[in-house]
Amino acid sequence: MAEYEEKIEQYRKDLEENAKLIIKNDFPKTIMELNDLLTSDLFDIKNMPNVTVKLNLPVPDPVVLNSHESLGKRKRLDDDVSGSLVMSFPDGMVPCNEHIMKLINLMKPQIMSLIERCNQIKMWIQLLIPRIEDGNNFGVSIQEDTLSEVRQVEGEAGAYLDQISRYFITRAKLVSKVAKYPHVGDYRQSVKEIDEKEFVNLRLICAELRNSYLGMFDLISKNKEKIIRPRTSNSQALY
Repeated sequence: MAEYEEKIEQYRKDLEENAKLIIKNDFPKTIMELNDLLTSDLFDIKNMPNVTVKLNLPVPDPVVLNSHESLGKRKRLDDDVSGSLVMSFPDGMVPCNEHIMKLINLMKPQIMSLIERCNQIKMWIQLLIPRIEDGNNFGVSIQEDTLSEVRQVEGEAGAYLDQISRYFITRAKLVSKVAKYPHVGDYRQSVKEIDEKEFVNLRLICAELRNSYLGMFDLISKNKEKIIRPRTSNSQALY
């Protein structure tokens, strides 16, 4: 039992040391990196029209029927073909939008890093909360407020990953519509619109990640003493 207690105590010390290094070194560095990325050409709002790509789904020639042949008859003849129905892509696979993929590959590691750092800071603050007592709980309330802020940032970061997944699902459905109805221009335009929308969303994610880091860094730095020592000792006041 003593062996496990020693390991837990060592884990607490390592967690505290790592959390302090994250706040002191990683937070300021990442804030500047995200700010530089946000102001770079990759996220320049003027480049939004350039993120769209041309779909390799050509518009096929219209089917011309003979005067004595009806569309219903042609359809019934096609029904005689055995096998599974498949959708044909004349120019091969329809790839993802390479511009959006580049931005996603940049932002996903940043999102995962924020989630991991929030988890460590959250555990560090949680372990600093003292046992429940009457009175002198002002510092504890600061710990709880900070903990709530970190949890909120962690939850928002997880939602960003869901947002990226929904983009691919939505775009895939729209591309399928273009393949099924290649003559309908609105479906093709909807793919361009979803790509531009995702560009704006990724730009917003980059800004929100920067702001989240800055907010947590400012909150923890201003209340560092109360977070580490939430209760002051009254023993000196007796003398």
